[in-house]
Amino acid sequence: MLWGAHIGSLELRTEGGETRLRATFPYGRETVLAERVGMGRERREVIAARAFADRIERGEDVHFLSGHDFNKPLASRSSGTLTLTETDEALTVEATISAAMGQVSYVRDFLSANAAGLVRGLSPGFRVRPGGETVEERGNAILRIIKAADLIEISAVTKPAYPQAQIEARNWQPIGEVARRMTHRPAAIRWR
Repeated sequence: MLWGAHIGSLELRTEGGETRLRATFPYGRETVLAERVGMGRERREVIAARAFADRIERGEDVHFLSGHDFNKPLASRSSGTLTLTETDEALTVEATISAAMGQVSYVRDFLSANAAGLVRGLSPGFRVRPGGETVEERGNAILRIIKAADLIEISAVTKPAYPQAQIEARNWQPIGEVARRMTHRPAAIRWR
């Protein structure tokens, strides 16, 4: 299985004890997988639009994991806690981490590391389908274009292969608390 990551963001919202995740994974972004060393060539890769469409459209199970570790699942399609939506521009990932899962030690570790800014990458784990890639020479570089791959999992990671993929987390408070705070602020700094 291969792992990579792309430009995107992962937003975390906590509401009623659940943590809701929403991430966007844009397609068509090129990254350097291996820099040129000595006489070698730089290796680059890009994941094309709808590269993961086959498994997603068939509704097959995909997991959202902490650090590509199947022993640290955060959500999955089969449990009804993970939704994947694909367009020509991006893959959108929506996950719900239940209050009960929030009590599990590795889930708390993930949420704390994300809140501290230590886990900021988003990275898919996939298998390239037969005939699902092309390789091109570009000067001193080799570019691999992934056109069709089976998405097995998508993970929150500390250092993604695609450095553009960054996780953003926001602290959200219950509506009543936000409303109370808003009424005590000058109009110039209220949310719009």
